[in-house]
Amino acid sequence: MSDAQARLNQVKDILTFNKTATTIPFDPNCTKFPLRKDVPRRADAPRDAAWVWGENDQLGRINLLTPARVKAASAEIKVGETISLNLPLTEPETPCFHREIFKHEIKDLAEGKAFDDVYTQNTQSGTQWDGFRHVSHLATGTFYNNTHTADIIGPDANLKCSIHHWNEHGGLVGRGMLLDYRAYADKKGVQYDSFIDHRIPYEELYLCGKDQGIDIRPQAQGGDVKIGDILFIRSGFVQKYRQVKSSEEWSKIALRPHAIGPDDQQRWAGVAQEEKMLDWLHDCYFAAVAGDSPSFEAWPTNRGMYKHDNQGGAS
Repeated sequence: MSDAQARLNQVKDILTFNKTATTIPFDPNCTKFPLRKDVPRRADAPRDAAWVWGENDQLGRINLLTPARVKAASAEIKVGETISLNLPLTEPETPCFHREIFKHEIKDLAEGKAFDDVYTQNTQSGTQWDGFRHVSHLATGTFYNNTHTADIIGPDANLKCSIHHWNEHGGLVGRGMLLDYRAYADKKGVQYDSFIDHRIPYEELYLCGKDQGIDIRPQAQGGDVKIGDILFIRSGFVQKYRQVKSSEEWSKIALRPHAIGPDDQQRWAGVAQEEKMLDWLHDCYFAAVAGDSPSFEAWPTNRGMYKHDNQGGAS
């Protein structure tokens, strides 16, 4: 950014009572952030990586869940009803992508007078958040904020960018936005199978939001999405899973051959890999995104890029 542009932004901020993020590290309390195409890049970051929160950052966009935004979100509570977003630990019965099956053992401690529960699980086998050490920026093998394989496994393994930092920050508490694409598709006669790689483009999500009375553009562009919102997209996987008639039938679906690339037979509906979707997910400044699909994005990619490495390794 030129000095002239920086000064112009300062004047605009004074006149509009805003605070614009222009230089790294970004201040999470800013009220305006740059578009994807305008984000300043660190010299040590992979292409398109938005490493903007400082060289020692462990949180990425969870930084946006500031006390002020959490307090503002709480003011929107209307009825106080709480809903768990977790599936039971036993679902899916056979995990997708050939992951380990959950096991539960009850341990008798004192001859019927005291018991412990012992769980054995792959945390990716059911409901979970993908941490920054889950998938790298695939082109470089670099994880978020210059985390490397040696930080994760091996003799020098450490806790750099481990997901426990999110918990130490206070967890993920903020304003949620649900786009129920499955309900919208049913209403509009859009037929698709959640167990194949149906791709949901931005334009369809925009219409879905409009049907729900939500303008999914960022607030800075006149929409309803606020900085730090948490996005949820329902594509219908859980509904479809619970309609499967037998364990054997589901196992055949869940255990389809898995190999990274276009020939992967693990196929799931999700958001499309398109530039417009990347721009939207970035420019809304969501603190986190989630969905009911095993992969959030349509799997496998048909564009030579995955949102997993864009949102994890590059977020």
